[in-house]
Amino acid sequence: MNEKKVTGFDFLWCSLYACAAFMIELILVFIEEKMGLTYAEFTVSQNITHWLITIALWVVAGILVIRYAKKSTGFDIWEQRTKLKGWQYVAILVSIAVITFAQYLDWGGFKVSLEWQRLGAVKFIFQYIYYLAESFLISLVIIYGQLACEKWFKNEKIPYGGIILGLTWGLGHILSKGSVLAGIFTGLSGVLFGAAYLFTNRDYRKAYPLIALLFIL
Repeated sequence: MNEKKVTGFDFLWCSLYACAAFMIELILVFIEEKMGLTYAEFTVSQNITHWLITIALWVVAGILVIRYAKKSTGFDIWEQRTKLKGWQYVAILVSIAVITFAQYLDWGGFKVSLEWQRLGAVKFIFQYIYYLAESFLISLVIIYGQLACEKWFKNEKIPYGGIILGLTWGLGHILSKGSVLAGIFTGLSGVLFGAAYLFTNRDYRKAYPLIALLFIL
């Protein structure tokens, strides 16, 4: 019996499934509105409950994507374990500096500090746990998008996964925020995240914390 040949589309579907998982929160917001709750008017406890439900659903969705990807393609995100070279550490530090500077200009100050002041300690903690779950899905979009394009174009040096993230994420921000500039900024951030994944030699144990840090900053 012949084994199924894995193609770029097999990986692309996994990337798009991870991307589609973001829609879970929109469905949750729709349900909440049907219950008479308005997201913009949430109390602290309602906000935290919303985040916790979203986090749980996102994590479950991400795990299902990983399991599906391993079953359909044989790829295991945990297999790759490598040591980084000196230039890669430098590239990672430059990535952190670039995103921090860009976010400083966009927010008019350091994002983390401003959110601490705006949210207060309790909401800040849960907001950032929410960010970690969001980073989890972002990392999956990058990984499987990268593998799809490498199958097609036979080039491992271009951050294809970041480009796919940038296009989908950027378009989503244009539609949700009504701002082309916000979409462009988000799209470029996605490309940077994809490059950061390559800087870690595709080692997920290093890639996820770095992507989460870049997203949080």
